[in-house]
Amino acid sequence: MALDDDSQQPKRIKTLQTNLPTDIAAELLLRLPVESVLRCKSVCKSWYSLIYDPQFVKSHLAISTRSNNHHRLIYNTKVLRDSRQILKLKTCNLRDVLYDNSINNALDIDYPLRDPLKYVYAIASCNGLLCMAIMDELLFIWNPSTRKSYRLPPTGYRKEFGSYVLYGFGYDESTDDYKVVELSFNNKDKRETLVKIYSLKSGNWKKIDAIPHCFTNTFLGNFSNGALHWVTTKGLGPWAIISLDLAKESFGEVLQPLYDEGDKDLRLGCLNEWLCVLCDYRGTRADIWVMKDYGVKDSWTKLVSIPYLNVPWRERLLRPLCMSNDGKMLLQFGFRKVIVYDSKNNSYSEIQNLDRCLGACTPAAALGDI
Repeated sequence: MALDDDSQQPKRIKTLQTNLPTDIAAELLLRLPVESVLRCKSVCKSWYSLIYDPQFVKSHLAISTRSNNHHRLIYNTKVLRDSRQILKLKTCNLRDVLYDNSINNALDIDYPLRDPLKYVYAIASCNGLLCMAIMDELLFIWNPSTRKSYRLPPTGYRKEFGSYVLYGFGYDESTDDYKVVELSFNNKDKRETLVKIYSLKSGNWKKIDAIPHCFTNTFLGNFSNGALHWVTTKGLGPWAIISLDLAKESFGEVLQPLYDEGDKDLRLGCLNEWLCVLCDYRGTRADIWVMKDYGVKDSWTKLVSIPYLNVPWRERLLRPLCMSNDGKMLLQFGFRKVIVYDSKNNSYSEIQNLDRCLGACTPAAALGDI
């Protein structure tokens, strides 16, 4: 159906265009899933313009983010085919996972630069966009809903024995810009971590001041309140939560909650709009804290204390993936199990039909362009 020739539009659609006020059309479209909205862009010129208006895109994202119905579970898995391990990226409706406790109708994702023999993982999701890495060699930004993607130029990082690279992905609201962060360090020389930032607007990588911390078990930066966050240590010292403000492009430190005594590991996540800390008491239980007022130490609130399942040490709780409005949490245990934990009645159930989960994220569907 041509968009540039109204004479080709069917009469029924021309009548809809004339009689339905724009504000009412916008209210209706805002409540549709992305797939339906994208089909509606071919109705007429005015709807096409409305759907790609930046303010409409932001309003649709805000509504989608608040509803479990518009989120997807995207996860990595391995399958055996012709005596070979094939890597796959799959997706299914998040609401089905949370309330049916099963992976139903999971679909393979035909992502850009697909290679079934190379490991691909989602670095992070932000505003419905995914930052993807293939074997720490290629980076690209991808919108699974619109199928649009953008490949980043090489960072110049060269992997050597004992070296590590970590990433982060987030949105700088002050400049309406998406930024990818690379942190690299050598395990033999833990004095500093080299930092590069890529701006989608400028199209360039640039170095910023290094930080004298050794990054430990938080491989992916967690985006919350305009900043990326990692758990770090200073040598054998205590845990620290380091933040990188994407607008100022400078580092800071987030004050932590008052944990109980005992040996512990810390991992980060995001639940709704809150920065989240998972305090793992080495296989006995895990406390989940959220910072309800960002930057205010006293606003840390313990949501739940989760007793461990009877699983081997390698299946310890890795991170929280998401939380529904009625208190259901999706949690990843090791690289095999995903469970739903109901914080209201302190019960949990393992997700069925999920043989192996190497990594997962739960982005909202979005119209955002790249």
